[in-house]
Amino acid sequence: MKGLLIGGFTTLGTGTGAMLTLQTQAGLDPLHTLISEYAFHPIGWLLPASLTLFAVGAAFIAEGLRRSGAGRGAASLVAVWGVCMLLLGLFPTDPPGFELSMSGAIHRYAGFVAFLVMPVAGLLLVRAKAHYARAMKALSGVAIAALVLVVLPYLVRMAGVPVDNADIPAGLTQRLVVLSEVGLLLLLGLHLVRLPQASGHRTPRLVTVQHAAPAAPVAAGTSRSLAA
Repeated sequence: MKGLLIGGFTTLGTGTGAMLTLQTQAGLDPLHTLISEYAFHPIGWLLPASLTLFAVGAAFIAEGLRRSGAGRGAASLVAVWGVCMLLLGLFPTDPPGFELSMSGAIHRYAGFVAFLVMPVAGLLLVRAKAHYARAMKALSGVAIAALVLVVLPYLVRMAGVPVDNADIPAGLTQRLVVLSEVGLLLLLGLHLVRLPQASGHRTPRLVTVQHAAPAAPVAAGTSRSLAA
């Protein structure tokens, strides 16, 4: 378990560092520019690198959840989130102004699934009385609320109302989802740290001591016959 946690925190931390470097050095507008569009920047290679590291980190945390027995449903959802992160890195979005391609469609729907499953995993562990349950509940709520704000412009466009990302803070809402979900994944790892198996301490098992039945008393007549 300890090796899984070290691997999970290391890859998640490295992926977060790569993502922050991209966001601060690219010089794009964080309020309106979607994270996916950073792939077209000269240092855009940091985006798939970061997403791949997130995927590996999620795999470590999911395996830790599975082994700990903390919740198979949550472990499966975290694994799905990791697969979606990998797909987001492998299939870039379309450049602004281009029609939706297959790569862009995979990127879009993988992102939607990822944004949806992580808060559900957090709420499952909240229901199971996990450590840091209050923080998990808060981050899950932020992620769900931000996801609604991310999806809303797409629904408005489908209704025939032309809405551009420049008209709304689409970049901000997307970043809120990513920050809350990566933070939630880190909390899942910290929950595993608090479990006895992670620190090498095992819960002592109760040992049942079976006492031998008392010997039946020997009849007085029998003892006399043996003495004779």
